[in-house]
Amino acid sequence: MTNQTQPHQQASNLWSSRLAFILAAAGSAVGLGNIWKFPYITGEHGGGAFVLVYLVCIAIIGVPVLIAETMIGRRGGQSPVATMRSLTDSEGTARGWRIIGWNGVIASFLVLSFYSVIGGWALVYIGKAAAGLFTGADAETIGGQFGNLLANPWELLLWHSVFMAIVVLIVGRGIRSGLERAVNTLMPLLFILLVVMVFYAMNSGSFGRAVDFMFAPDFSKLTTKGVLVALGHAAFTLSIGIGVLMAYGSYLPKKVNIARTAMTIAVLDTSVALLAGLAIFPLVFANGLEPGTGPGLIFVTLPLAFGQMTGGVLFGVIFFALLLVAAVTSAISMLEPVVEWLEEHKGINRFKSALAGGLAIWFVGIGTVLSFNVWSDIHPLGFLAFFEGKTVFDLLDFLVSNLMMPLGGLAIALFAGWAMRREGLMEDIGLRGGVYRSFMVVLRYLTPAGILVVFLYNLI
Repeated sequence: MTNQTQPHQQASNLWSSRLAFILAAAGSAVGLGNIWKFPYITGEHGGGAFVLVYLVCIAIIGVPVLIAETMIGRRGGQSPVATMRSLTDSEGTARGWRIIGWNGVIASFLVLSFYSVIGGWALVYIGKAAAGLFTGADAETIGGQFGNLLANPWELLLWHSVFMAIVVLIVGRGIRSGLERAVNTLMPLLFILLVVMVFYAMNSGSFGRAVDFMFAPDFSKLTTKGVLVALGHAAFTLSIGIGVLMAYGSYLPKKVNIARTAMTIAVLDTSVALLAGLAIFPLVFANGLEPGTGPGLIFVTLPLAFGQMTGGVLFGVIFFALLLVAAVTSAISMLEPVVEWLEEHKGINRFKSALAGGLAIWFVGIGTVLSFNVWSDIHPLGFLAFFEGKTVFDLLDFLVSNLMMPLGGLAIALFAGWAMRREGLMEDIGLRGGVYRSFMVVLRYLTPAGILVVFLYNLI
């Protein structure tokens, strides 16, 4: 084995502490899904009952795969591709399991290509909020601002480029000087901004209504579709199945208890999602708006609310800065598996790997930029009824969200639960006795079943 593919054993290649890993992994999990998607799907599916199902699903699906993927990454100590090659050899398993590593690197590459474009929207909206463009504007005006942004390929390309440049510069500086220093700054900032927004929302006059909406379950509002959406979001809000946790786990010192650490990450991730709801719904209710307005909740409904309230300019800037921070912490984790692979297999130093990987991702992201305007009528697989009307962006999103992520999470659960030898697993995971046995039952049976249900539902 060459030096490039040996496990990360030098201290400089490891997280400096358990806290550093927790902040990095939580930063990966905490992203647009928490602050953009979770509030609007909660609004669409009736509030409290949906939240309760979501929390149960986090425990059954999200946490077990989070533990398993981190454990696999630390045991292999290399990029996802090299880790799976090494473990299939050492565990004596079928070589077909190596697809897990490749799936992770390719999925994180593709996710970041369109995630970066959406991250650029947050940059744009910080400027819009600061310029007071929401103040006194009606729904048609604010909707028109968002529509004009999507219709302008050059503006989208500019902010996609700026966002990717930020990500490349952070990742290119290395584990401790780049990733760790960034999350040590950005994650506390994220929580500070979020708490500020929640305190602001508490004075909106509708905070009690928002609390009831989120935490008083009304099961008459929960549909079968709502349960499946909760299951799906819980499965993938923790960034499982796309190689990120395997890559981050490869830098995790052996002394760190994975199970306890994973629980902390899940609690932080879920707390951010719930706090985001408590920051957003009071503003929505106080301004007579609807919580179930779908993806436009953040970029149309909330700006309308900010435009109608005292201090809306300042808190609009704070909110979109919060959205940007969440997007950056997730994006740097998505670039890491690609950089790790380039370092090991192409012999390129870290900064050049970040630059090369970032440029390739940026180029693929141009397809998403054009999907909203110049290529909006181009449907590459439109000749198939299932893909009718889907743009390049829609296809990338479908490929990753509905195929690669669930299949990656399913394969990780099956590999850790069934294919790996039991020797040393209990120590690696950090559980004991009956708790360990219960965990393995969940990982081997309930988690794969839940992911399979989500996968099949997404294909219907």
